[in-house]
Amino acid sequence: MFKKILVAIDDTDIGRHVFDEALSVAKTTDANLMLQHVISPFDDRYPNPGYVYPYGFYPIHTSTSNYYVKQWEAVKEDGIHFLTLLCNQATIAGINAEFTQNLGDPGRMICDIALSWGADLIMVGRRGRSGLSEFFLGSVSNYVLHHAHCSVLTVQGPNNPKIGEMEKIEAGVIN
Repeated sequence: MFKKILVAIDDTDIGRHVFDEALSVAKTTDANLMLQHVISPFDDRYPNPGYVYPYGFYPIHTSTSNYYVKQWEAVKEDGIHFLTLLCNQATIAGINAEFTQNLGDPGRMICDIALSWGADLIMVGRRGRSGLSEFFLGSVSNYVLHHAHCSVLTVQGPNNPKIGEMEKIEAGVIN
């Protein structure tokens, strides 16, 4: 069945849920895991050096640049620490696991690493976006489903609201 499973994760509730599901599948199929974390420079959770103004970019001073570099180093270190913990957890469970952390577009990086590693399954989380929120914010799982060379298993996040309620939550109608 599946022998090499690429697990696309981040340090969120959904990412941890995907990891738990991947452990279960790996135990059942005696598969190896590749844990992948992608740092996107366009993600709001990560540092952004440029301040865009209507008439161009604001010049960045050396001290600002150094601060920005330190922030990125901290983000990378946090990611490696997170991946190391999960890799150790998989090893304790008797599963062969390794990890990689990449910088770039998440969907594209997931497909590229899966192809180069020879994965026969990609497991990726799904936040449940639809409609305009998916159009404007994008969907990594949708990209992977349409561009992967192998099978893809999307894992719905735990305790996600019903479809249709997501837009209400984003609009602040439901707390």
